[in-house]
Amino acid sequence: MAAPAPATAGELLRIDPLELRFPSVELKKQISCSMQLSNHSNDYIAFKVKTTSPKKYSVRPNTGVVSPRSTCDVVVTMQAQREAPADMQCKDKFLVQSVVAPAGITVKEVTGEMFTKESGNKMEEVKLRVTYVAPPQPPSPVPEESEEGSPSRASESENGDGPAGGFTRALRERIEPQEKSTEAGALISKLTEEKNSAIQQNHRLRQELDSMRREISKRSGGFSFIVVIIVALLGIFLGYLMKS
Repeated sequence: MAAPAPATAGELLRIDPLELRFPSVELKKQISCSMQLSNHSNDYIAFKVKTTSPKKYSVRPNTGVVSPRSTCDVVVTMQAQREAPADMQCKDKFLVQSVVAPAGITVKEVTGEMFTKESGNKMEEVKLRVTYVAPPQPPSPVPEESEEGSPSRASESENGDGPAGGFTRALRERIEPQEKSTEAGALISKLTEEKNSAIQQNHRLRQELDSMRREISKRSGGFSFIVVIIVALLGIFLGYLMKS
């Protein structure tokens, strides 16, 4: 990137910089740059800023007064553009006019007639160029290696492509089957417990059924038709439990 244009040390105002540099134009977005007007004299200096493209730029302030031994910042804003400039070239120019003004003058008292040759005032005119500055290039996506090791090596280790990655991959292959076998063992243990519980429940039902049979035999001396149905239903229920 070229160095900024140097400031000019005129008799009235020192303007810094002499070149208005705008970052690369972004479509449909305003962009701004600034310049500083410095008064190193003991006089009041009135100034006025003009441009060859008044509809394209906004200058704040475009007219003002710089007190003795003081400065004034001027902001130039480029309006949003619909089309990108061709070849990053710009032919726009600015003109800063300055005159010695009466002591104690205010901005409201500055008039256009003060900047004419007919006024008899001591006046200076400084032309400023406009340039477009390309944005800085992004850093290289390829990381540089350090003394302790490069990021690419660390990536290889994580992905299992380097020597350390081979050990990591082997360890992962050994641990994963163990985890799966642990889950399978827990599932088998749970199913075994449920099966044992069903067998115990079946055993209790058989005992209750035998007790009912003995009680009925004592009372009626034999099985009735209802008892036979109950026994058959119990047998079906027990068979279903054994299957599940």
